[in-house]
Amino acid sequence: MVMTPELHNSRFLRAARCEPTDCTPVWIMRQAGRYLPEYMQVRSKVTFIELCKRPELAAEVTVTARNVLGVDAAILFADLLPILEPMGFNLEYQQGEGPVIHNPLKNAADVDRVRPVENIQDLGYVFDAVRLIRKELPGDIPLLGFAGAPFTLASYAIEGGGSKNYIRTKSLMFNDFAAWDALMSRLVESLAAYLNAQVEAGCQAVQIFDSWAGCLGPADYRQYVRPYTQRLIESVTAGVPVINFLTGNPALLPDQVAAGGQVIGVDWRVDLAEARRQIGPARAVQGNLDPVSLYCERSELSRRVQQVLDAAGSQPGHIFNLGHGVHPDMNPDHVKALVRMVHEQSARR
Repeated sequence: MVMTPELHNSRFLRAARCEPTDCTPVWIMRQAGRYLPEYMQVRSKVTFIELCKRPELAAEVTVTARNVLGVDAAILFADLLPILEPMGFNLEYQQGEGPVIHNPLKNAADVDRVRPVENIQDLGYVFDAVRLIRKELPGDIPLLGFAGAPFTLASYAIEGGGSKNYIRTKSLMFNDFAAWDALMSRLVESLAAYLNAQVEAGCQAVQIFDSWAGCLGPADYRQYVRPYTQRLIESVTAGVPVINFLTGNPALLPDQVAAGGQVIGVDWRVDLAEARRQIGPARAVQGNLDPVSLYCERSELSRRVQQVLDAAGSQPGHIFNLGHGVHPDMNPDHVKALVRMVHEQSARR
């Protein structure tokens, strides 16, 4: 891991350690995306998966988004799902349909064909991109790596794509714990190697996205998900901040906190002040402006930014973010204004 004094003392990493900062750091999920003309200029020439797998292009859109927006951290441009390819899944990104897995797990016996990633360099294009990005970023701007959480990736592997009710995933989980445990354990093993390789290549922190765990009740999350998320977080290189991000269900917050992470990422459905109370002073919180707030007039957006800052309180350890990603039709000027508002309004506190 690259860690110069400049990086160590950056706003983002100081906030992740719950140390005072001159203003609240901010970065934005999907900050490199379709709403940015600079991104679309690159994306128009290649498919989405080509963009992910060509390190020089992934580096370009990562660094450009950081520079255009003025955020306090860059996040690697990649996708959650390509790690499933070396595990035996046939993945395709279909125009207008999103990711599709053509050979999903249809029953418990299918889990036997899932193999942990044997050679993490099968994903070497990701680590090549990390090295290029780190060379091009300003010296005080951390680079965040990321991966999908075990439950979210297991759901994709079983459902074959998106789902409204997760019937197949929950049925396997409830009916055959041995098969579920085998699948989740192989995912944890592979994801740990993947995240640590990102760190070795030059990431200063990592985020784990549990984008779909909100479909679970607390008891099921506690039994079927939390132990694996916790194991993954504990497997990340010591000293590297892990952002544990979960969406869709405020009732899971206590167990999300128990699963670990130096930073707990919450979406807009969570009361930020209550989240801070449950997390405690030793760990940071990330979030949690509703992304739809970016459609508001400037005065209303400013008011909503202030609400988030007020809920976070005066103690150190808040990283401002949206409660999820930027919507594709967003005016980029609104995102730039948001970053300025966070910096200016928090500096006056």
